[in-house]
Amino acid sequence: MCRKWGGGPALALQCGTDLEIDGIDKVKVFDSSEWAERGFCGSCGTHLFYRIKGTGEYSVPAGFFPELSDLKIEVEYFIDKKPSYYCFSGKTKELTEKEVFALYAPEE
Repeated sequence: MCRKWGGGPALALQCGTDLEIDGIDKVKVFDSSEWAERGFCGSCGTHLFYRIKGTGEYSVPAGFFPELSDLKIEVEYFIDKKPSYYCFSGKTKELTEKEVFALYAPEE
C-alpha cells in the first residue's frame, strides 16, 4: 500500500496524537483501510500524514524534518511484503503483515 502511495518505502516519524497542522483547511483525508487514513494537501497532493483511526496517532514523512540529522530506522512494517530490490542497513524491529494487523486493525 505504501509503495503504491509513494513509489517506495514510507520513511516516517511517529508523532503521537498531539500534532498541529498549519493550513488544516487545505488538508484532505483518504480512508485507506479499516484502521488507518492518509492525509494529503488538497492543493498540491503532498503526503502529509498517516493516522491510525483507533488511537489517533500520526506518522509524518521524515523529509519534513531536514534539521534532524541523527534519525535511525527502528521498525520495518510489512517486512514479508518487502520487495527484494531494497534493504536497509542496521538492526531493526521487523513486523509482518499479520503482526501489523494484530497491532492496529480493529478486532472483529
